[in-house]
Amino acid sequence: MSLSIGIVGLPCVGKSTIFNLITNSSVEAGGYAFSTTEAHIGVVEIPDERLQVLSDISVSDKVVPATIEFVDIPSLVSGSSKGEGMGNKFLANIREVSALAHVVRFFEDDNVPHVIMGALNPLRDIDIVNTELLLADLTMAENIIVNQERRVKKDKSEAPKLELYKKIYNHLEQIQPLKTLKLDEDEKLLKKGVEFLTDKKIIYVVNISESMLGQEETSEEIKKIIDYAKEQNDEVIVISAKLEAELSKLEEDDRKEFMNELGIKEAGLPKFIKKSFSLLNLQTFLTTGKKETRAWTIKKNTSAQKAAGVIHSDLERGFIRANIVNYDDFVIYKSMPKAKEAAKLRQEGKEYIMQDGDIVEFLFNV
Repeated sequence: MSLSIGIVGLPCVGKSTIFNLITNSSVEAGGYAFSTTEAHIGVVEIPDERLQVLSDISVSDKVVPATIEFVDIPSLVSGSSKGEGMGNKFLANIREVSALAHVVRFFEDDNVPHVIMGALNPLRDIDIVNTELLLADLTMAENIIVNQERRVKKDKSEAPKLELYKKIYNHLEQIQPLKTLKLDEDEKLLKKGVEFLTDKKIIYVVNISESMLGQEETSEEIKKIIDYAKEQNDEVIVISAKLEAELSKLEEDDRKEFMNELGIKEAGLPKFIKKSFSLLNLQTFLTTGKKETRAWTIKKNTSAQKAAGVIHSDLERGFIRANIVNYDDFVIYKSMPKAKEAAKLRQEGKEYIMQDGDIVEFLFNV
């Protein structure tokens, strides 16, 4: 699925470092503003321990995990909504992604000066970026209103759309992101196809220093960020890019030992990747056999018939039913036939809503 997360933030916050780590890339991560001047794209596998378990059971020739696309977007500064800094590129790139990972600096490093001098202030930095997004949306809404007023003069049936965009403009003018505006179903239909920046979901990636490890739950500043995100139904993850870079250089056994010494149960990057996947409202269903064990990406609340179409359009068009076994049951019984004998296989119709981790066998006739 062509869904992507755009990594954004002020200069020198560590976003290119994080992008390099999760995508195994080598984008320049310089200690100065605008060391990233072009968007870079990387496709990342979603960690899923179930796949190897199923592959071992089925003796699969290969394993194909679900993936997600990340885009490292040029840094933003105050005034980007008017084209300052890399503003024009930033805004163009950000419109193309499905959601945002907003990297926020919460580490001290004399070798990497912060673009804003003075004490670290994550909420201030967040506000700078979000204000630029909001100002860009205000300009966009204003332009739409001007064009829509011309249309209404020629065609009165265009009036509801004009009223909608006035409503949107008024909401933005109150310094509120569009994602917090309640729209009814008719308004959502009128708005369809127009992408506003402040309508995108966000994960705030708080990039901390190693010295702050273990203090994530007690830090008042991090609590403020979490509360801010909750108000807008956004997410927060705390990560130390410097530590993650060190972990990435270690062999697996050494990495586990180092993490145990630091009291870290799970590295931040896998959690970040999985949370990004969830942010896009995605889930996976699984297929397994000798040829391959594979995770297929679908939107949550997808029907069985639509899910079949993700594999091949013929499966959707000729859909008969879906044989489904719960993952835990499959691990116990080792195959679809044995799960059926144990009455653990369900036969579901086209309207069945797929659940994450369903192991599926589609029956079809074209």
